[in-house]
Amino acid sequence: MKKMDLKGVVGLVFGNENSSSNEDSYVERLLDCISNGQLADDRRNAMAELQSVVAESHAAQLAFGEMGFPVLLGVLKERDDVEMVRGALETLVSALTPIAHAKLRANEVQPALMNTDLLSRDGQSISLLLSLLGEDDFYIRYYTLQLLTALLTNSPIRLQEVILTIPRGITRLMDMLMDREVIRNEALLLLTYLTREAEEIQKILVFEGAFEKIFSIIKEEGGSEGGVVVQDCLELLNNLLRNNASNQVLLRETIGFDSIISILKLRGTTYSFTQQKTINLLSGLETVSLLVSGGLETDPGSNNNRLTNKTVLVQRNVLEHLLMLGVESQWAPVAVRCAAFECIGDLISGHHKNLEALASKSLGDEPETEPALNSILRIILRTSSMQEFIAADYVFKNFCEKNSDGQKMLASTLIPQPMSITNARFEEDINMSFGSMLLHGLAMSEHDGDLETSCRAASVLSYVMKDNIQCKEKVLQIELESSMPSLGSPEPLLHRMVKYLALASSKKGKDGKSTTPRNSYFQPIILKLLVTWLSDCPNAVQSFLDSRPHLTYLIELVSNTDTTVCARGLAAAVLGECAIYNKSNEPGKDAFAIVDAISQKVGLTSYFLKLDEMQKSFLFSSAKPAQQRKPLTRSNANSMAEMEDIEENETNDINRNDDHPMLSSMFDSQFVDFIKKLEGEIRDNIVKIYSHPKSNVSVVPAELEQKKDEKDGDYIKRLKAFVEKQCSEIQDLLNRNSTLAEELASTGGGGESRCSGGGGSERVQIETLRRDLEEVSQRLEMVKSEKSNIESEALTYKNMAEKMETDLKSLSDAYNSLEQANYQLEMKSGGVGVDVEKIKEEAREEAQKESEGELSDLLVCLGQEQSKVEKLSARLMELGQDVDALLEGIGDDAGALNDDDDDDDDEED
Repeated sequence: MKKMDLKGVVGLVFGNENSSSNEDSYVERLLDCISNGQLADDRRNAMAELQSVVAESHAAQLAFGEMGFPVLLGVLKERDDVEMVRGALETLVSALTPIAHAKLRANEVQPALMNTDLLSRDGQSISLLLSLLGEDDFYIRYYTLQLLTALLTNSPIRLQEVILTIPRGITRLMDMLMDREVIRNEALLLLTYLTREAEEIQKILVFEGAFEKIFSIIKEEGGSEGGVVVQDCLELLNNLLRNNASNQVLLRETIGFDSIISILKLRGTTYSFTQQKTINLLSGLETVSLLVSGGLETDPGSNNNRLTNKTVLVQRNVLEHLLMLGVESQWAPVAVRCAAFECIGDLISGHHKNLEALASKSLGDEPETEPALNSILRIILRTSSMQEFIAADYVFKNFCEKNSDGQKMLASTLIPQPMSITNARFEEDINMSFGSMLLHGLAMSEHDGDLETSCRAASVLSYVMKDNIQCKEKVLQIELESSMPSLGSPEPLLHRMVKYLALASSKKGKDGKSTTPRNSYFQPIILKLLVTWLSDCPNAVQSFLDSRPHLTYLIELVSNTDTTVCARGLAAAVLGECAIYNKSNEPGKDAFAIVDAISQKVGLTSYFLKLDEMQKSFLFSSAKPAQQRKPLTRSNANSMAEMEDIEENETNDINRNDDHPMLSSMFDSQFVDFIKKLEGEIRDNIVKIYSHPKSNVSVVPAELEQKKDEKDGDYIKRLKAFVEKQCSEIQDLLNRNSTLAEELASTGGGGESRCSGGGGSERVQIETLRRDLEEVSQRLEMVKSEKSNIESEALTYKNMAEKMETDLKSLSDAYNSLEQANYQLEMKSGGVGVDVEKIKEEAREEAQKESEGELSDLLVCLGQEQSKVEKLSARLMELGQDVDALLEGIGDDAGALNDDDDDDDDEED
């Protein structure tokens, strides 16, 4: 009956009862032989056959899950036959391991997962397995570790919880790290799974001496030159340090960071990078990154821990090893170089001493040494890898952030070079200063028309000038010679960048899309430079507006629907800066002229819409503070180690929709916050500029003065013409202001300009009527609200009055009833002259009559009873009974009863 029930369940779950029935029967017979077999060899053979069939068949795995666990766990408990224990463990491992060559339908249950769930539910089973780790037999310990690893792979959370409840459970696993190599490797792999997102287990492992054992194994295996065991050790180490400030402090104050830094040290002269070595180096760089992060931001001491880790790492010369991996080892894989740059950027971020340490580093061998920053800049300008450019760019972003001294140091080297050097190849720039190399990169597009190098240099230049007015003024004085000096004088660097912006707009295919994926970030990166440069720098705004085509081009760029949302938004931000940071009084270049041009050619509603669209774009909405990178594990290690340039792998995925990786790096949370703040300032200042378009200083125009020898008639005609001109200008100004009011009040978008020469007075009237209507509507709503309140109060008072009236009527009726009763009483008692004594006498006579009647009735009843007694006495005498004896005491009893009654009456009285 049990077998039939089992087959029914299997058939119900999988819908394939017939095909699995043979397997079920076979598994059941084998289990029966294991449990009840008389000969040891028969039981061993049955165990071997069971392991084989479970490893090969889904149906057998299912059948085993239904009835096999109690049998094999019983074998593990007895342990009287070592070979049977080995076989039981190996069979359990097979039951929990998915069959690779077999395919299941999507709606079918995975037998291995189901078996894992069944076994992990029983805490006693896990405790039994952990106890097996103390056995002397090598294979028992080995298969036990494999079984625990299989459980962790499929059901990690539950197993973590169970192990924490078992006394010395973690300790037994840690002891396996000191076992033979094969056992040690299995235990290491098990612990890496066990410590993922399990803070309590992490703390216990560290308390059990995990750090010492990990670094001991890494040293035995040869550091970064070692195999996958080193990778597992580093993964376990990173699990213990990730978001765990207390473990980081313990590592720093006990073992120190030297063991970590030694993993990053390149040995030998060939510097060969196998895939495994690449993964090991990436894991070591991830360790540095975790230490630099310092732990969770919510932890109160995370910031101090972060700064201390940065200080100690740089003191232990980690920068030298990172610069070797990122800069000097150009034969190193791209992934390693990028990770090294990211670590450098994190190390110097917000740490003044580390910034100075990087600025003072020199690379290369004498006599051809150069500052490390120069070498990193050369990589930015020359690398063919987009990922490496982004990573190296990240170094300069963090170097210049809130580091005015460092910015000034870099800006001081920005000195234009003669044409012979400007036209030199990058291979010849080893002796250039930082500034000369940067200007060289900025001028490259003038020669070959390739904007990529110039845009990369522009990104670095924007960091040098960010929030530093002195650097902005310094760079503003730079002029670049044209590739053909005969065509004109030297050109300001600011104007050259606007020329590159126009050139980037022209690099489009017939379909309007970028001709190469890289072009998608050219416009935004130059626009970011302009936004940074013009911010709070009136002289830069003045220089920008010195060339009239610049303003015209920007307005066209804002209105151009073929450009990206971010490009239009950034162009609108530059236009806004030209207005709010404008100190010019020159006609056509002052703030009012800029706003007027925006209003007439773009429309203020459309202009503000461009800023809104940019802030709603994916780049802005997804911009968040820097978060920890994806953990490096066995499953993703190979893909991360083989990272190639984004252009080679994802060319088809990159389009004009602002999804270039460089843009994601450029639009970080700091820049996004800056743009949001700038937009608010632009909106407020544009309204203010339109409200006060001209200076209020009174100046008497020269036209109002009568010229010498001018006749009165001519003077009057000239004054009349002047007044007519002023009236025309005033009317035009009124028209424009009414248009501004209409656009600001309008809620709809649209890119068409609403400005026209006429109809200004009508717009003013419409606007006035609209405002009056709004005021009347508001007043009407207030009146309605007051009316509703008054009606509510009136209804309340009405209900109260009705209730009081009802209560008063009830009291009145009661009072009248009392008055009537009192009147009748008075009438009876003497109000009509009745004799009270007479009434009393009549009452006594009536009571006496009633008493006499009752007494006569009582005497009659007594006579009747006396007659009955006499008859009964005569009858008793005839029967021979003594009547006197029977009647004796009856009177006494009656008297006693009467006495009792009297006593009761007395008590009641």
